[in-house]
Amino acid sequence: MTKSRARSRAVPASGGRRRAVAVLALVVLGALIPLLGPSPALHGTGEADPPGTGAIALLRTVLFAALAVPVGELFAVRLARTLPGAPPALPRSWSTVANSVGFVAALGLASVVATGNLVPGSPADIDVGGLYETRDGKLALLEVNGFLAAALCSASRRPATQALPLAAVVVAEALRAHPATEYSPLVGSGLTLVHLTCASLWVGGLPHVLRTMRLWDHVEAGAALLGRYARVALVLLAAITATGVCSSLRRMPPGTILEQLTDTAYGRVLLAKVVLMAGVSALALWARVRLARAADPLTARSPARAEVGVLALVVAVSGLLTALPVPIRW
Repeated sequence: MTKSRARSRAVPASGGRRRAVAVLALVVLGALIPLLGPSPALHGTGEADPPGTGAIALLRTVLFAALAVPVGELFAVRLARTLPGAPPALPRSWSTVANSVGFVAALGLASVVATGNLVPGSPADIDVGGLYETRDGKLALLEVNGFLAAALCSASRRPATQALPLAAVVVAEALRAHPATEYSPLVGSGLTLVHLTCASLWVGGLPHVLRTMRLWDHVEAGAALLGRYARVALVLLAAITATGVCSSLRRMPPGTILEQLTDTAYGRVLLAKVVLMAGVSALALWARVRLARAADPLTARSPARAEVGVLALVVAVSGLLTALPVPIRW
């Protein structure tokens, strides 16, 4: 009996170590994509490599991930609390840490804007006062202040109040992505607003749902929570796909899409994102089938965990995509 107990304890421990190593590998890979991505993507396209593309892509990747964690957490907590008969326990919040990391990333991006969209070589290169004189500077400051306010709210007794400053960050990012010189900038900002909101709910919500299921250790409640999330995720996927396609068509006219997907850096990275999203969709479908048909519905957690890993890569690729030159402007 003692040996069997030792074995049962050893297996979860080794499984936990494997999961920790897998998560660490994904984090490293996610960091390498924006850092090493610009050069391979730009190779042979004839496009110039703007200075600091790798650093900017990494900062945007961190910002997107930091935004998704608290937004998705608020969404997942609401799902759990409105589930009939669900256990009251919830996992520890990651929002304060994520918002603090987002604040640092937004501060780094603001310093880039303050030096004329170049990575500053020293603090003396940063013109803080100049941020108040330009549209991009004001939006960068709004993101910095939004993450700071969200971090303070998440650490307070009413963490749900962080929803308002996080919404301000999403709006600022949507406006930043479409400057006033672009054709129909408000249309583009609207598409990005919906795309970024739905993506944050999906990417940040799934990890918190899985953490909640593990804490509950209750088959019926856990399966019900994952099923409720899966139904909403289907709508989110449809919205992400529709807004992504519309945004791509605005930047790459229909007659040039196939050519630009292989001949431009933006198109190549966009194609990589599409492939990753196809993988995410397949994993989500696999989890949904297991949830509905498997004898043990909690076996759906395995493809759901894999989905989280691929979503992390999607976030990294998205960060790189925002730092590359847009074909329609060149």
